[in-house]
Amino acid sequence: MTDQLSSAPGRPVKDDAPDTLTLIVDTANGPYIRRIRRALPLPAGVEHGTGAEEAAHTAAATWGLSDFVFQSAYASKSSGRRELGDRLLIAGGRGAVIQVKARTVQPKSADAEVAWIRKVAAKAMRQAKGTVRQLRMLPADMVSDRGRTLSVDGNALDWIGVFLLDHEQVPEDTRCVLEPIGIPAIALTRRDWDFLFDQLRSTTAVLDYLFRAAAEPPIALGEEPVRYYELAAADAEAPPGPLSSDVAELGGTHYSVPLLPQAPVGSDATHRVMRIFLEDVATSAVRGGIAEPDRLLVLSDIDKLPVGARAEWGQLLLDMLADVAEVPAGECKWRWRRSIDPSGTRQLIFGCATRFGPDVQAAFQSYVLLRHHQLHQQTGLAEQTSTLGVLLTPTTAGERPWDTTLLRTEGDNNLSTEEVEHYTQLWNPQPAETA
Repeated sequence: MTDQLSSAPGRPVKDDAPDTLTLIVDTANGPYIRRIRRALPLPAGVEHGTGAEEAAHTAAATWGLSDFVFQSAYASKSSGRRELGDRLLIAGGRGAVIQVKARTVQPKSADAEVAWIRKVAAKAMRQAKGTVRQLRMLPADMVSDRGRTLSVDGNALDWIGVFLLDHEQVPEDTRCVLEPIGIPAIALTRRDWDFLFDQLRSTTAVLDYLFRAAAEPPIALGEEPVRYYELAAADAEAPPGPLSSDVAELGGTHYSVPLLPQAPVGSDATHRVMRIFLEDVATSAVRGGIAEPDRLLVLSDIDKLPVGARAEWGQLLLDMLADVAEVPAGECKWRWRRSIDPSGTRQLIFGCATRFGPDVQAAFQSYVLLRHHQLHQQTGLAEQTSTLGVLLTPTTAGERPWDTTLLRTEGDNNLSTEEVEHYTQLWNPQPAETA
């Protein structure tokens, strides 16, 4: 029998069944039911501990982006080789050291299990601290799930340690109060981990959440979905964040979406357009011979697009591609959408054009350089400012519905006065004077 539970506005309540977790959330549109599935099954024919590591890796690579998930690497020491974490997430200037611990023997009494969990959690955090320390002393080559090698310099990233527990019978209300290790740290179960990636479908968004949740008081293991929905309810009620006055003066439409959506991000089909697009960029950049650090930088720029806005952007890209295709032969039509971070230091530009060619490529470059120049001239933050431009052009060749062209610029690109005037006349022509 299941107890009937009531909820306060905007707050989740639990309704536990043996193998599931059901959250009932009051929203502005009425009650919302979210059933949290069990963690992904372990791969067959693999030792339990190794299988738990692989299953956690699979969840992050499948629902996030495989380019941001790295296998464990080894550092050379005088006494031999030292493993650097079970798995790593790296995206958007942040990194997570994932230490997976699995209960591989029959559970004992509740007190004994709590003692074991806290013991392995402390060990996991010491290992995470050691991994970060080693990477800060000496960069290490790591291989992503895309099969690409990246030299990871620990000094270039903000780190968090993640203790990930695979345990079938975690005693109720088990909390891990993790000792300070010099970086943020958080304890999760594998079901918590899978839920976050399934809910957000973005490695950057999951990393942002982990850092945010790590600053909160510890909660019982297995309760992360509850905390997520409490934070999501707070986000839904919060007013829009501050917008730089310099950015506001640029005009355009100012919009705000909750950092943590209540409905799973992948539930909207148009969100899949953005996922297909990310995969296209990832593979196109490999074919284009872009250096791995630059390729990950481009992917991170795109993955920073708020998850709550991705469905709208996915539909917009489809509409723009359809629109630019409907023009007379020999002509070219352009559609643009750009997003500027509230700080004014990061800009993402999507463009669609009827066709591709040297003239279109040159025009695309001029547009991106002009908008980048205008932004950092407006804010005075040239050294901190970056712009990523993405151009999609329809194609009937191959399996993809579009071709992708990328251009990223940062800092002051030192456009001459003549170039600024020429580009402005091209994209913002002044109306002709009349007598």
